[in-house]
Amino acid sequence: MDKTDVTFRTAGREDTGLILDFIKKLADYEHMTEDVVATEELLREWIFDKKKAEVLFAVAEGQEVGFALFFHNFSTFLGRAGIYLEDLFVLEDKRGRGYGRALLAQLARIATMRGCGRLEWSCLDWNEPSIEFYLSLGAEQMKEWSGYRLAGDTLRRAAEL
Repeated sequence: MDKTDVTFRTAGREDTGLILDFIKKLADYEHMTEDVVATEELLREWIFDKKKAEVLFAVAEGQEVGFALFFHNFSTFLGRAGIYLEDLFVLEDKRGRGYGRALLAQLARIATMRGCGRLEWSCLDWNEPSIEFYLSLGAEQMKEWSGYRLAGDTLRRAAEL
């Protein structure tokens, strides 16, 4: 892929259905389809009304071929914001053409332009193709850190402590 073969655009409210479609395709790839409870209404509220996340599309030949959903986090050690990449997905028939690399490069440019100190994300342990891809970019695997989560009932119980 030549760099001129892909452009990027920020999602707007009118893209909510497309965002949900990408999320469902990602969930299918990750064998987590049953975990998707997002709706267009929820996405519109949290992404566009409350402005808690942003979505970037990679566009090639007039078609959205990939997406990245991200938001700002904050590093107390760096004393500045960073970008956390929640999801990156390229359509199956468009993989291997450099669109994922282009999306990550665009996110790195956004982080740099905004003065962010880092770009971070998580990857499922079994997803070897993605892990190899990230390592090929020079990404550092954070082996000394483990992710933790409170969600659903455990989140509600923690709120009652």
